[in-house]
Amino acid sequence: MTKFYKLLFFSTLILSTMISISSYSWMGMWIGLEINVLSMIPMLINQKNKTSSESTMKYFITQAIASTGIMIAIITLMWQSSFSSKLIKEMPALIMNSGFLMKMGMAPFHFWFPEVLEGLSWLNSTIMLTWQKITPMVLFMYNVEFSLFLTIVIIMSMMISGLMGINQVSLRKILVYSSINHMGWMLSSMMVSQAIWMIYFIVYSLTTINITMILNFTNTFYTPQMMLIWNFNPLIKLFFSMNFLSLAGMPPFIGFLPKWMIIQTLVQNQLYFITMILIVMTMIMVYVYLMVIMSSMIYTSITPMWNFPSTMKFKKIFSMMNFIMVTSMIMVTMILNTL
Repeated sequence: MTKFYKLLFFSTLILSTMISISSYSWMGMWIGLEINVLSMIPMLINQKNKTSSESTMKYFITQAIASTGIMIAIITLMWQSSFSSKLIKEMPALIMNSGFLMKMGMAPFHFWFPEVLEGLSWLNSTIMLTWQKITPMVLFMYNVEFSLFLTIVIIMSMMISGLMGINQVSLRKILVYSSINHMGWMLSSMMVSQAIWMIYFIVYSLTTINITMILNFTNTFYTPQMMLIWNFNPLIKLFFSMNFLSLAGMPPFIGFLPKWMIIQTLVQNQLYFITMILIVMTMIMVYVYLMVIMSSMIYTSITPMWNFPSTMKFKKIFSMMNFIMVTSMIMVTMILNTL
């Protein structure tokens, strides 16, 4: 039974995001961020999961550091007119953007993100991977411009996500590095079109929710569990593999559409270097995805070592949602070709 206080804090979590992205002042934005952190902390604590307390403390410390940096940047912006140096005038924006990057778990400020998610349940991990990205990314979009700093952040995110994702057995850490990789694509889309960023974020969020729902239903946290449990339900293997291929951006799945749009728009704006980095570094992440799919599809086992939940049943609505989600790329392509 869902506890009432968690429903209350979930409501304030949604409200805080609306306050931040609709605020007319930096102070109102900062207040929304603080309400967001204070609403998320009680939701992370789970008495059945002993590691959730450690993850909650790590999350609070990193978010407090990021909020302090953002507040310092806001105060400095109020005194900006008294400074004549160009470097000093650019520092508040740099500090503020760094705080936003730390809040969303973006490289090179990603050090806390894998450690925090490793101790959370799949429900809380889903919120951290999707909803908690909205506020810092929107505020970063308000304050960002194409610069060397943004280029370095995108390159580091693509490199770190691919290299750190190799040889991972924890599915939560794989999804963390996948999130960092996709945020690199999202930041690059901010330079050319906010509409493409919104499409990319919606597709990424829906695909991630599908994956975490499957993993939550099967109580799976590590890749060895996939080949030991999922051998007894081919439908789980099929939908999980299709969603992971969509997350990798493989055609004809829906995850290919936003990447296709970003590449096309970046090339039209003559941003060839960023485009090349995105494509090449994503190939490393695709290798990670394929290794996870191989663990679930190819390898089999006769005797399961983990207990498969007997109450787990795939309903028709969930099956249809997965099928439409991952195969709608064919319909979208046909529509675009007719335009």
